[in-house]
Amino acid sequence: MSLHTTAPASADHAHLLTLAHERSRRYGLDLHDAPHYQRLGRGALRDALEEHRFLSRHATPVMEHLYTQIANTGSMLVLTSASGLVLHSLGDSDFLPKADQVALIPGMDWSEQAQGTNAIGTALQERQAITVQGAQHFMHANHSLACSCAPIFGPYGELMGALDVTSEHHRHHPHTLALVRMSVQMLENQMLTAQFPQAIRIHFHARPEFLGTLVEGIAIFAPDGPLLSLNRSAQFQLGLHTLPRPAPDFSALFHQPLATAWNAQTQQLMLHSGVRVGCRIHLPQRPDAQAAAAARPSATQRLSHLQYLDTGDAQLAHAIARLRKVLDKDIPVMLLGETGTGKDLLAHAWHQDSARADQPFIAVNCASIPESLIEAELFGYADGAFTGARRKGAIGKIAQAHGGTLFLDEIGDMPLSLQARLLRVLQERCITPLGSEKDIPVDIAVVCATHQDLKARIAQGLFREDLYYRLNGLVVRLPALRERSDLLAVIAKVLQVVQPQGAACQLAPEVLEKLTRYPWPGNVRQLHNVLRTASVMADEKGIVTCADLPDDFLEDYAQILADEAPAAPENKAENLSDFTLQRMARALAEHQGNVSAAAKALGISRNTFYRKKAQLQSGAV
Repeated sequence: MSLHTTAPASADHAHLLTLAHERSRRYGLDLHDAPHYQRLGRGALRDALEEHRFLSRHATPVMEHLYTQIANTGSMLVLTSASGLVLHSLGDSDFLPKADQVALIPGMDWSEQAQGTNAIGTALQERQAITVQGAQHFMHANHSLACSCAPIFGPYGELMGALDVTSEHHRHHPHTLALVRMSVQMLENQMLTAQFPQAIRIHFHARPEFLGTLVEGIAIFAPDGPLLSLNRSAQFQLGLHTLPRPAPDFSALFHQPLATAWNAQTQQLMLHSGVRVGCRIHLPQRPDAQAAAAARPSATQRLSHLQYLDTGDAQLAHAIARLRKVLDKDIPVMLLGETGTGKDLLAHAWHQDSARADQPFIAVNCASIPESLIEAELFGYADGAFTGARRKGAIGKIAQAHGGTLFLDEIGDMPLSLQARLLRVLQERCITPLGSEKDIPVDIAVVCATHQDLKARIAQGLFREDLYYRLNGLVVRLPALRERSDLLAVIAKVLQVVQPQGAACQLAPEVLEKLTRYPWPGNVRQLHNVLRTASVMADEKGIVTCADLPDDFLEDYAQILADEAPAAPENKAENLSDFTLQRMARALAEHQGNVSAAAKALGISRNTFYRKKAQLQSGAV
């Protein structure tokens, strides 16, 4: 069968599909294979989402904007990693059941190796946008689909992922790929500006009326002149397919000294080709801007972000009051509490209330970065520091936080080998990137967080005692959600944040009862996820009912009621015949003690296993 019977294709497009089908065969796939729908485990998916948090954070609003343009067309929006792993999806309700069938849900693999020729895998492989329709897919199981996908490139030109729109083949629109490309361009521009908050940004175009649009060029320069990055339009206008090495400076590209940019008066620049372009210049805070900063409202005059988090619980109010006392006092802060209690929110609010609020807030999750990468991630590295390093090196997270706040989440999981280097940074206020002999001074406020018992980690030889006391300036413990007296206020505030724009959902009384009785092992993060899902499911009804709550939450709640119910008199023989416990024990044995796998096999939640853990381990089954 021809690859192109379902839609006309250019010669280039046909050639890409031919190459993709040849690769599919080399991968050992067969046209009639059942699709590969093995979903990533929950823990591994959580790690993947954390690893791609920068991409997801910037992609989410772009996807929501794109969705408004294709809503009610029976389409599904999909964001993937560079390997083809689905990270996030958004779609029409009438396509959702079909999306489940074709596995366009987080945790699924849509690489060519797994699914054969398809828009996601092929766009990532070829590093260019493509539409794959109907029988152009390699596997017959996907012939009902039409998919338009564009790869996403990061601020350093690296492949970061892909954005895809999938619909049923007969509902495909020929302009879909153009919309996807525009959305990716918007996303790449946003990530570019976010990556370099303290750099000089030149926005330019030969037609000044195009400034502020997606087609404007964006060039990023270090304050001392070297080029750091370009968006795609800038590359096209400058005739640069890749960044030259060594990187050119401002004057080499625009034929005038960088100093002309600092007065922010220049409306025109000249490219090295002789073409004049209109421009807008965005500058970091200038060295002589202290007077202007002094004229702005002080941190105490602004709306307090810490105050926003104070919703009436006495324990949390006490913690916030203590944090206020050390604002701008150069005292390190250590936040303790269970996972999901909002330590990251509190750290960011503390930064926003400080005199450093206009400077970067850089968060690093020490538990989510592979041990082999965390040193480079924190300290950065010089050109050629190690095999696979970017040719121009990279600025580490600590240097990025210069002038602002560094938040080290899950500090208890930092590898022991790096703790000595971090201690030196805190003591000497300078860093040395990997492969460099040059010390770089840094001015940072430090906030750490952990759910671990650091003193126990010290006793086990897993955490340095001297680092512990260097970080242990002010220790604040956040209460678990089940311990707080302001649960109703928290529920109301979270619901206000998560519900769709323009919606005004209320909670039915039976829903509110369940939410207040539930123990919230995942704390505020879990509450956020439950209410976000429920408010979306409620759609335009205006009220969230029990039918809108996630199934795993309802299952956990039912089990809680069962556990709280008075136990009927029974003897050990009756315990031994407990069919549910026997099934759980059998599933655990079959999956070598893997709770997640056993829970998935039985179709129940992991929390149910954990609540029955004592009975399972006691030999009651």
